[in-house]
Amino acid sequence: MTVTPQVSAGEGLGPEQGQIITATLPLVGARIDEITTVFYSRMFAARPELLRNLFNRGNQAQGAQQRALAASIATYATHLVDPNLPNPAELISRIGHKHASLGITADQYEIVHEHLFAAIIEVLGADTVTPEVADAWDAVYWMMARTLIGLERGLYAEAGVADGDVYRRARVVARTDDPSGAVLLTVCSTGQPFPTFRPGQYVSVGVTLPDGARQLRQYSLINTPHDGELTFAVRPLGEVSNWVRANVHRGDLLDVTVPFGDLPDPETHHRPLVLVSAGIGITPMVGILEHLAAVAPETTVKVWHADRSAATHPLKDRQQELVAALPDATLDVWYEEADGVAHHGLLDASAAKLPADAEVYLCGGNGFVQAVRAQLQERGVPAGRLHCELFSPNDWLLS
Repeated sequence: MTVTPQVSAGEGLGPEQGQIITATLPLVGARIDEITTVFYSRMFAARPELLRNLFNRGNQAQGAQQRALAASIATYATHLVDPNLPNPAELISRIGHKHASLGITADQYEIVHEHLFAAIIEVLGADTVTPEVADAWDAVYWMMARTLIGLERGLYAEAGVADGDVYRRARVVARTDDPSGAVLLTVCSTGQPFPTFRPGQYVSVGVTLPDGARQLRQYSLINTPHDGELTFAVRPLGEVSNWVRANVHRGDLLDVTVPFGDLPDPETHHRPLVLVSAGIGITPMVGILEHLAAVAPETTVKVWHADRSAATHPLKDRQQELVAALPDATLDVWYEEADGVAHHGLLDASAAKLPADAEVYLCGGNGFVQAVRAQLQERGVPAGRLHCELFSPNDWLLS
């Protein structure tokens, strides 16, 4: 089920609070990167286990997580005071699914609240953050938090687990080294079986690194539900993925969550599909192709993929096999390094042949997703038929 909770503008905000948010939003927005940097510094000083065992240390070091939190709160607050802006329901849905995949629970919002509001006062000063200003922003925070808590509880219930109880001990039953350098792992739970999943969903994988930190990384599933097995591809980028590639083999144990993710089921559209990816963004698209080959082979599908070269193209052979197995599917590939077969250069969605009523699925790096999304919107693809997935904590870029 794709959950897209509507966010009601002004719900829970009094008229005076709305005026305060409108007046202070530029000030908070101008310094929100500083606020969130102080927030994370304070929270990790008080709760160092969160950085070691929950938050992605790479994203923290690069500032990606800080920018994501800042922009998400600002986007939410902006909509509350200006209902004519796009509703952030899809942003909330993406965040909620990612939180569920990490096992986030309601009590952790209290921790965030404590340190975030201390950071706001530290950065802006008590003279600026009067009790009235604090109350207004407190209302915004808890409106967003309650929306996410409700969504996440619904996702846990749908998955058949208690709130936050998403991890399963899983054994690696197969490992395949892809020519691109990616590693394909198939795992099976050693206890309660994994539930079924939709194409395009993902799992979080937890590993204990040499320094004792338990770090998490999310990977898209590339198989169809079969005997409780989950298969995902690991591109060796970042400390978790590099450790997995170097150390995990058949018979080893991993902590793997039940699947989450809010890409809509492609079968429900009854329209032509366009699957657009770059690099390891191919993984949810391969999962969708596997699903179509198994249950809806008559679907009209156009597959577009961009990569640096044929050598770096993950799952290239399987992608070609699946497209060939679908009677009404075509494949176009763009490589930055010319090979005489693929299109040379960057993927250009403004010129590629596009069915008028297509549902588009798009996944890749931030710059790629933003550029292709803009090209497709210029061609008239409505937001409701353009479904994006980002692998970094930058969901606000799509809002």
